[in-house]
Amino acid sequence: MMIILYISIAFLLYTSIILARNLFDFKPLHSSTVPKNTSAKKVSICIPARNEADVIEQCVTSALKQNYNDFEVLVLDDQSTDGTTEILTKLSGIINNLVHIEGKTKPEDWLGKPWACHQISEHATGDYLIFIDADVWLDEDAIPKAVAQLKDFDAITVWPEQIVESFWEKQVIPMIYFALFTMLPAKYVERAPKWLPASLRSKLAPKFAAACGQFLAFNRNAYEKISGHESVKQEIIEDVELAKAIKRNKLSLKMLYGTDSVFCRMYSNHSDLWNGLRKNFFVGFNKNIFFFLSMAVLHLIVFIAPIILFIYGFLINSTELLIASSIAIFIVFLQRALLNFIFKWDIYSAFTHVLGVLWFQALGIQCLTDYFTKKTVSWKGRKL
Repeated sequence: MMIILYISIAFLLYTSIILARNLFDFKPLHSSTVPKNTSAKKVSICIPARNEADVIEQCVTSALKQNYNDFEVLVLDDQSTDGTTEILTKLSGIINNLVHIEGKTKPEDWLGKPWACHQISEHATGDYLIFIDADVWLDEDAIPKAVAQLKDFDAITVWPEQIVESFWEKQVIPMIYFALFTMLPAKYVERAPKWLPASLRSKLAPKFAAACGQFLAFNRNAYEKISGHESVKQEIIEDVELAKAIKRNKLSLKMLYGTDSVFCRMYSNHSDLWNGLRKNFFVGFNKNIFFFLSMAVLHLIVFIAPIILFIYGFLINSTELLIASSIAIFIVFLQRALLNFIFKWDIYSAFTHVLGVLWFQALGIQCLTDYFTKKTVSWKGRKL
């Protein structure tokens, strides 16, 4: 039993080092002094929308209020059936720099979101293409801040400040950011690790690529060089694949987070939360069953076992078990509390981190069941 706790503590100390490094390397989308006059490069804000009636107006109106002189907002209505079309028709009728595009029928060899983004890119006239999801909304200085970064990088991706309101949102959504901040050094997204042999850095650089499709921006030349969304037309996790394409083409990529600048509420009910993550959880592991199961076991050892062994140690009055399990539990709490502070989530979910772990364990079982039974997952009325 102590071996399990030693493994847990060792892993948590390792991830604490990564987290500490990310506090310095993983930067917020900071304030800038980007010129807002007509000489600034034009920005195209690109928004794909399919059945987004509940959120599309907030997204579009926030995009239209940017403190930047030369920009356009393009929204592609991807054959919506829920009232999205009517909302966009109303807005485009009263706002000049809003371009409302009616989406064409999706070809069989394309997935929905890449197809929608590809269509928008064909209409966009900006020097910079900034793709945001329909459930995202922006602070009025978000685009100037992004442009400031795009002056130095070919592409940037921003992880929004996630708004979580329901019980399960508070348990699950922060887990995504927890994994990001404790498992991936943000600096390696920007450049390959220096400890890799020079001969392998270019080859392995795409392995460290990461991106958030909720806010993904490109210099137009870079976007065209990687063949845009056409290069990822069959990818469910198209954002990560675009990041890999950037790295493969030896272009520069910067990853930031968007506290106070870029906001998102991914899912507003548990059903959407479950099905939304169900479609891409296993895919995020490249459908590698061994790796997927190994990570599931590791999470049980690191996050679940210390709680069980703490209770067991209390019952048998084992000081050794109580101390070791307490150390592991305390490290998890500190890591989670720090991220809750950065992203303005309430402190209480730091105490219930284990519920998020168990939720993803259940989701993993569902994903494997889908895989082995060849069950097709649907999203927004389309099969994936």
